[in-house]
Amino acid sequence: MPKRYIVEVEGVPPSPSPISNAVVVGNMCWISGQLSVGPDGAFVAGTAREEAERAFAHVFRIAEAAGFSRGDIVYVDLAFLDLADLKEVNGLYAEMFPEGRRPARTVYQAARLPFDGKIKVQAVAAR
Repeated sequence: MPKRYIVEVEGVPPSPSPISNAVVVGNMCWISGQLSVGPDGAFVAGTAREEAERAFAHVFRIAEAAGFSRGDIVYVDLAFLDLADLKEVNGLYAEMFPEGRRPARTVYQAARLPFDGKIKVQAVAAR
């Protein structure tokens, strides 16, 4: 059985929920859902793009702390409060993941997100 370990990252605000920032098993890293949260752990509201930028910054910081790079991300799950925000976030997504290196992705609208956020981002990385 591959080695399994929990990744907790300094500089990523702790979740109010009982979760780990990420779990690594073998060559795979599962990164928990991230929201637009500031350094103090408080939710930071903004446009969908602004919230996505903060959430992705946490995802990338967690991946790096686990020994993975942005280029190792193979799957992204985006939960939106309103799918009308998808177009705005797609522009950011295209900037962060260049053509030929874009992860597989799931996008859906949720009835509600924690803190009434506009977006939640989770990811899987593989080496």
